[in-house]
Amino acid sequence: MLSSKGASLEGSIALVTGASSGVGRAIAISLARCGAFVCAAGRDTKRLGETILYSEPTARAIPIPADLTLDASIERVEELVRKEFGKLDILIHSAGIIQHSLMANTSMDDLDRQYTANVRAPYALTRTLLPLLRTSRGQIVFIHSSLALTAQRPEVGKFAATQHAMKAVADSLRHEVNASGMRILSIFLGRTATPRQERLYREEGQTYRPELLMQPKDVAEMVICALTLPRTAEVTDVSMRPLIKSY
Repeated sequence: MLSSKGASLEGSIALVTGASSGVGRAIAISLARCGAFVCAAGRDTKRLGETILYSEPTARAIPIPADLTLDASIERVEELVRKEFGKLDILIHSAGIIQHSLMANTSMDDLDRQYTANVRAPYALTRTLLPLLRTSRGQIVFIHSSLALTAQRPEVGKFAATQHAMKAVADSLRHEVNASGMRILSIFLGRTATPRQERLYREEGQTYRPELLMQPKDVAEMVICALTLPRTAEVTDVSMRPLIKSY
């Protein structure tokens, strides 16, 4: 299948983390419908099954239940991809956790959990899969929060720190792998209509109106456009936000 850019994802092997819901699910479904074979990774087996179901009619996806905060799970994912496909063309980082609180009210455990899930896990997974991606001149997409660019709110310090860290990882990695033909894209998202965002609105005491937010499929469309861009160019950074400001 050809995108509007003319390049094909047919036959590509893609691994999408956080594929059980929200943005990760939308990207996994879009990749499958564009002809890629998708390894949909996440911790919720039932919801991963729903992602695979929604990928119809192509059914070009398999679920990979995995807790990527565990090194053993990362090793198992790499072994599965290498054994089943022998290559990897696309890696999408869309997993992570978020917890907002004032520094005065937080615990170090909260910081440690977010660091482990949002920084260490994607770093370790990328490092492990890098040999496969180098061989295929692959592409990596990091889905960041817009808090990676600015953190001018009092309760977002811990989460924003993890997002700033992964922006640095992506920027440095781009300089490391561009010469081998790999492309690295960072997408910085404003508020998007996902289950996580609904929880945040509830915790903030705000009315959740998903129709005023970006939709996961909007992000998926942007990812597909960037992945299918001709190889004479690279998109490095994209900021996306809701058109109508509701907060």
